[in-house]
Amino acid sequence: MPIVKRFKTSYPGVYYIIGKSVANGREEKVYYIRYRRNGNPIEEKAGRQYQDDMSPARAARIRAQRIEGIQLSNKERREAEKEAAHVENKKWTIDKLWEEYKKQKTDSKSLRVDDNRYRNYLKPRFGNVEPKDLIQLDIDRMRIKALKRKKPQTVKHILALLQRIINFGLNKNLCQGIGFRIEYPEVYNEKIEDLTPDQLSMLFKVIKKDPNVQAANLMKMALFTGMRRGELFRLKWKDVDFHRCFILIRDPKGGPDQKIPLNDSAEQVLKNHPRTDSPFVFPGRGGKQRTDIKKQVNKIREKAGLPKDFRPIHGLRHVYASILASSGKVDMYTLQKLLTHKNSRMTQRYAHLRDEALRKASDLAADIIGEAATAKKRKNVVKLKKTGRISILRDRPE
Repeated sequence: MPIVKRFKTSYPGVYYIIGKSVANGREEKVYYIRYRRNGNPIEEKAGRQYQDDMSPARAARIRAQRIEGIQLSNKERREAEKEAAHVENKKWTIDKLWEEYKKQKTDSKSLRVDDNRYRNYLKPRFGNVEPKDLIQLDIDRMRIKALKRKKPQTVKHILALLQRIINFGLNKNLCQGIGFRIEYPEVYNEKIEDLTPDQLSMLFKVIKKDPNVQAANLMKMALFTGMRRGELFRLKWKDVDFHRCFILIRDPKGGPDQKIPLNDSAEQVLKNHPRTDSPFVFPGRGGKQRTDIKKQVNKIREKAGLPKDFRPIHGLRHVYASILASSGKVDMYTLQKLLTHKNSRMTQRYAHLRDEALRKASDLAADIIGEAATAKKRKNVVKLKKTGRISILRDRPE
């Protein structure tokens, strides 16, 4: 190894060697300093002439600061940086928690949607922050800003995702929690779409005449079974058991595969529905799974004169649920199972319809009892023709 010549400067403990610039290869001075720290001799590079704009005077100031302990030596700085990187790596930021969450939730049906929400709304603001360092004001500001562009339900989903990530970290003992409650926007989208008997009658007339059999039968199945649009799009012939009279719903929203009854009306629709080479009952282009039918069903809605905000598929699911709830013959638990709701909270939107049916039944009972009491009273009244007086006789046991 060739000996490198050292050149002294007018500053004690500062020297330089001639090296080559990393940028352009030309010669430049590389300054070094020598000093003692805690009695130990230290010799290290101060910087390059051009790359670091280093001079003998600057090198001497660096040497003085390191002797006094104001500035760390190169070795100490490298060790400190290494330790800081180690500490930083151990931090469970929202970013790291989300990545770990995704690894453990690969079976989640909404992971792709949640990942989009995370990347667009949570990552830019909170990705590098640990949950314990989250500030309520920052989350409030994000909520207010998002509400200017997005619907309250969408913003609620975003904030719920943040809460879910934090809860995941807490449950896995990876991080500390937050010291406040995340405030969600109020959502008023519990609308129940319903049709009057006249509207329903007109809809059936239009469906019967419409040449698009796929759209017409899709709407019938939504009304007769309460199935969701996506569930109807995914429905295959092998999922329909005509012998045992049930439909297997694959990948329903929010839960595992489930079975619902195949009632007579739905059975007739499917038995008369044209079959193709596709495994799907309502196939899309090329026999593949259908992804949309909005244009076709909207035409039927318009011809039937239904409101513009009535959703032809999902709205009929609401009609199905409303009819069952208002009949007073179906309890909320059964309705929840028929609608494949993962919890009773979603089904409760129809509870007032059942309450109304129960009130009507109660009123009917009161009327019947009242009529019976009136008839009994008339039976027990005897008009005394001679005196014109009325006497009420006590009931006698029969």
